[in-house]
Amino acid sequence: MNSAPALLILGVSVLFILGIKLLASPRTARAGNLAAAAGMLIALLALHHPGGDSVWSLGWTFNRTLIALGLGLGLGLGAVGAYSVKMTAMPQMVALFNGLGGGAAALVAGLEFRQPVHESEPIIGGSLLFAVLIGSLSFAGSGIAYMKLEGKLEKPLTFPGQKILNGLSLLAILGLCGYLLSHPSSSPAFLILGGLALFFGVAMVLPIGGADMPVVISLLNSFTGLAVAADGFALHNLAMIVAGTLVGSSGTLLTLHMCRAMNRPVKNVLFGAFGAGAGAGAAGNSDLAGRAVKPIQSDEAALLLANAQQVVIIPGYGMAVAQAQHQVRDLSEALGQRGVEVRFAIHPVAGRMPGHMNVLLAEADVPYDQLCEMEVVNPLMARVDVCLVIGANDVVNPAARENPESPIYGMPIIDAARARTVIVLKRSMATGFAGIENELFHRDNARMLFGDAKATLQSLVTAVLAS
Repeated sequence: MNSAPALLILGVSVLFILGIKLLASPRTARAGNLAAAAGMLIALLALHHPGGDSVWSLGWTFNRTLIALGLGLGLGLGAVGAYSVKMTAMPQMVALFNGLGGGAAALVAGLEFRQPVHESEPIIGGSLLFAVLIGSLSFAGSGIAYMKLEGKLEKPLTFPGQKILNGLSLLAILGLCGYLLSHPSSSPAFLILGGLALFFGVAMVLPIGGADMPVVISLLNSFTGLAVAADGFALHNLAMIVAGTLVGSSGTLLTLHMCRAMNRPVKNVLFGAFGAGAGAGAAGNSDLAGRAVKPIQSDEAALLLANAQQVVIIPGYGMAVAQAQHQVRDLSEALGQRGVEVRFAIHPVAGRMPGHMNVLLAEADVPYDQLCEMEVVNPLMARVDVCLVIGANDVVNPAARENPESPIYGMPIIDAARARTVIVLKRSMATGFAGIENELFHRDNARMLFGDAKATLQSLVTAVLAS
């Protein structure tokens, strides 16, 4: 490679790394997205042939047209999807886009593996087979994750002998990989391998409960990155190696971080079928049967909020479903005008993907300095006058600390129960994504404010401003 492409790749790498760094904070996340996108655009425009020449300068008219067409279609479809998708459906879009990336990496690797030039290069062939397997797994698994997040496959799907079937599939995949390394021209073996990889991706995600989909998406995202890096190694494309390695490593670290936030090992997420069946629900319901909750009306709740000194708001997926983030901001501003100190407590796995609540609140222009992580707000909770829980469920459930039989026991939670008064906004007493009852709702200091979160918050804002 001559010096010009090398310098361009170095610049692209810097933009990728800078983009991930800036994504660490809501204040700089938009700039991080733009930096990474600029790096990808430069990498596409600087696309070069292994001989060192830019593909745009070669005489491949059809190929240049095809590349430009793919680039235009991708940019157009991506922009339409980003602008049209609702914030509540953002996790589904992330799963879908990640799956498409894995599928693309698998297709590139599959086509390249079928080239006769690689028959005498077992290292390159092994790298391409790895990309086919991991990319196909990510494609199929992300599709199942999308359907689970969309509510089409809500419960984990398990059956007797499932682990044995998965184990046999994995052994068959490994055997076929060994066979193809010595017989790369065998089309039937290659097609069977691709089919088994897709099946394994589906089989891996089906038994996992919906509450663990954020972790699964993060892990599959790292798989996609590894597939892209393997493609880059085989194709001698440094930009793909850098981008894939960054995605793979950051996705793995994020997966471990979320599992740590739930106090659960990765193997338990992947093989524990968390949130499945009646057993989980029974564990959470057994001590709550017949216990009443204490309802509260909007005017009473507004009076408590308006006369408080410190208020903590804990947003959850219910806020996202109701698209009530702007009403939450209005309530925070109305309380701030009365001298009330307002904080937002953000749990790492609240919502359906990492940072889901941060994205929603940032969209509503909630000041960043009001957003507090769980570790910061928990020590202050005993001094909080009112804790307002909006659609959150499992991340404030005291069973995680107090009930060893609960499926979420040991999961770090926001200590909402320690506040002087807890007001919970919910449509009904339905369970959360983990499928268990919330013991917080039955505490003496808890009050239930039933109704649509958006309409209820608007009535709270009106009442606070009028008080």
